[in-house]
Amino acid sequence: MKTYTKQKLTFDDFLEQCPEEGLYELVDGEIVEVRATRNHDDVADFMLFAFNDEIRRLNLNYVVNNTTVFRTITGKGIEQGRKPDVSIIDKDTWRSNRSAYSALEEPIQLAVEVISTNWEDDYIDKLDEYQRLGIKEYWIVDYLAIGSREYLGNPKVPTVFVFILDVEGKYQRTHFRGSERIVSITFPELALTAEQILTD
Repeated sequence: MKTYTKQKLTFDDFLEQCPEEGLYELVDGEIVEVRATRNHDDVADFMLFAFNDEIRRLNLNYVVNNTTVFRTITGKGIEQGRKPDVSIIDKDTWRSNRSAYSALEEPIQLAVEVISTNWEDDYIDKLDEYQRLGIKEYWIVDYLAIGSREYLGNPKVPTVFVFILDVEGKYQRTHFRGSERIVSITFPELALTAEQILTD
């Protein structure tokens, strides 16, 4: 009896083979469709528009996007293609090759993941990959409080987690709930509370 192993895709394979319709990530060498509920999209869109308003208000050198895919590497050296719900990208990096598709290999400034049923990916895998890549700021928005009690407490409470890369390249975590104003290094003047995001 012969055993066949399916060839794992590289990031370049993923970019070539990824369907044009829909949103996808490369996870463990396979193309995986990323689907979201309307509620999930509402939360992500709320932040996208808030960030865009802040970029315009302060004339910041960023681009906000919800379709960018970038290459990460796992601790085992496996290439992944990740698509955050919201990406904040340095405008010069984004415009350095404007004819390219929206895939990046450089670290972006800020990535936001809105939690879905695959919450372990956001809290564990993407956290490690984004830290490894050097993304300066990473938000996890657990509006349904479906993550583990280790993160959310007991009883579980909807929470926005902000991870900031320190000088040693390690994420430092802060959490925000209710009327607490979110503190961001990317948007230091941002006047958003956790409640505004979590209840949108």
